[in-house]
Amino acid sequence: MNLVLNIAHRGASAYCPENTMAAFRRAIELGATGIETDVQMTSDGQLVLIHDESLQRTAGSPRLVKDVTLEEAKQLDAGSWFDPAFAGERIPTLGELLELVKPREDVYVNLELKNSIVNYPGLEEAVIEEIRRQGLGERIIVSSFNHYSLVLCKELAPEIRTGVLYVEGLYEPWEYAARIGASALHAHHRAVLPEWTAQAAERGIVYNPWTVNEPAEMKRLLDAGVASIITDYPDRLAALIAEAGAQANSAN
Repeated sequence: MNLVLNIAHRGASAYCPENTMAAFRRAIELGATGIETDVQMTSDGQLVLIHDESLQRTAGSPRLVKDVTLEEAKQLDAGSWFDPAFAGERIPTLGELLELVKPREDVYVNLELKNSIVNYPGLEEAVIEEIRRQGLGERIIVSSFNHYSLVLCKELAPEIRTGVLYVEGLYEPWEYAARIGASALHAHHRAVLPEWTAQAAERGIVYNPWTVNEPAEMKRLLDAGVASIITDYPDRLAALIAEAGAQANSAN
């Protein structure tokens, strides 16, 4: 049970503005052993961490990420929308996040490539270059709803794991994952059953469901044998994992 990764969705996004350094730092403080974030590209080819294609919701600008430079993006306030206490938080770069986790060998990173709506030419190459520059390939999994992008990532960097993002209803998804070289299924949590995790495991494929915030559902998934859980509340999941570990130790 202790091997289950506790992946903070956009950082500790229940407590801090999502996809900010404050959220990433808080996630680690709350016991996260992984951080999930979204990667997009600015007009000058820089990798930034933000979920929406538009800057409006989290940074107050009507422009699209693809239409601003990194310098312009860095001038925006990415914290005040969540709470005035976070005024001045900036949109981080991929490099900034990787520098944060690099000394923490117990922390992994799930990079979701946000290229299903906006096509970012060269995004895969740029992400892989930064991962390799930081020497963190073994602690990264790249996911996307754009599965062509995942195939390209495996062609460019066979050593970096990929995860198939989908909602539900994909028949025998472990067969599909194996076909495109992915090592994980990033399914909506309702699309995860114990018999499916067992069948996936036979193909060497693991489940990393998203986004799970209720303790009862976290426990169901832990019992179902998932490898990771992606959550806005890493503290809740950390408590459950610790409880399960204590029970296992007492039973031995």
